[in-house]
Amino acid sequence: MRPFPISTACTILATGLVLAGAHWARPAIRGPQMAQFRAVFDVAPDGAPMLPVALRIPPERTLPAPIGNRALIVNRLLDDSNGALDAFYTDLWHTERRQKGAITRIVHYGDSPTTADLITGDVRSMLQKRFGWAGHGFILAAKPWAWYQHTGAELSGSGWQASAGSHFEAKDGMFGLGGVSFSSGSGAKTRIVFSGEGHTRFEVWFLKQPGGGNFEVFAGGQPLGEVETGAETKSPGFAEFNVDGGARRVEIQAEGAPVRIFGVSAEGAGPGVVYDSLGLNGASIGVLTHMFNERHWAAELQHRAPSLVIVNYGTNEADFASFIEKQYQKELREAIRRIRAALPHTSILVMSPMDRGHRGPDGIETMPTIPQLVAIQRGVAADTGCGFFDTYTAMGGQGTMARWYAAQPRLVSADFIHPSPAGGKIVAEAFVRELISGFIRFKARQVALP
Repeated sequence: MRPFPISTACTILATGLVLAGAHWARPAIRGPQMAQFRAVFDVAPDGAPMLPVALRIPPERTLPAPIGNRALIVNRLLDDSNGALDAFYTDLWHTERRQKGAITRIVHYGDSPTTADLITGDVRSMLQKRFGWAGHGFILAAKPWAWYQHTGAELSGSGWQASAGSHFEAKDGMFGLGGVSFSSGSGAKTRIVFSGEGHTRFEVWFLKQPGGGNFEVFAGGQPLGEVETGAETKSPGFAEFNVDGGARRVEIQAEGAPVRIFGVSAEGAGPGVVYDSLGLNGASIGVLTHMFNERHWAAELQHRAPSLVIVNYGTNEADFASFIEKQYQKELREAIRRIRAALPHTSILVMSPMDRGHRGPDGIETMPTIPQLVAIQRGVAADTGCGFFDTYTAMGGQGTMARWYAAQPRLVSADFIHPSPAGGKIVAEAFVRELISGFIRFKARQVALP
């Protein structure tokens, strides 16, 4: 049994007292039964779903209007007040109740730590252990950087020319869901081997374009089909293949004229969670607001249909104090506007950057721009109806990188930016703990509703 969060316990106790008091004051008001509280609030062992509650589950995913005056934030690390994450929590509850085909998809945009699936790989594992496995999710078609990796997947490719949105070479701005476009050369091919269970559905994300060639798809060594990418105009393309019995290996082979491929999504039947780790080396919020073609990106997001989109930038912006002071808030608001325009009923969560250190006169110090960024992000998230997770404070706040660098073994690399796997796991554990606490608070509110 996991330790129960104190703040959540207080919320539960207060809810119970209010409802019980109402019952004694007005006998006609029926208070909640103890069995209902156990069903909602009991924290089940890893891998075991909580019991469903036959009370009120919102029938549709809804999103609150932007908030002017926020309610009191009970939890400093995760601000999900005023229903900012209710659409996500609703889908997660369906998944927890093991409803057929209930897959909760999470799309996480980030910078270099996410590129190596640090933090996100652990979050994926923890959420899937708690709510069920529904597949690995989206992975790029090849490695745009040598250190690009995904936990539980081996990726190799050859013959591809990569173009990443974070290189600030917009071209046509069509980078697919993951922010990197791969154009085929002679004999271009990709091979992805997943660990664990076999995936029953693979989908190749590509670009339809004039003069586009063909590519073949194989799973488990068996041919699945050939895909034509030629079209009169450029537009997103998706080729879905179902594999009876599942497969752990998928391959792509380009033929003839050039093709442009973005990546592959791999899923199981569910119910469960799918967590897409979409990290770009050197990325900043400007990738979403200036490099991505808005219409193209919107189509990619709509096809993915996530329950939650996480915007996790700030590390690279920390080098530019003037930009943070004068421009950053505007850029973050624009990124949120674009996501909301594409996905009006999807929850959005702004996740702050980790602490970032530099050498000062007294040793390793927190860059002063980091707490500035965190404050801006928290305010914008509140004003735009988004959730907010304070990674910086969850790590320990001011001076964390100095402490992490001095730890044995070290929890951060010598650049005072990138966590070690152990450091990444600390952040992941804090994030998942707060998400589940928020989820429990959401269910408590459903019990309290008339």
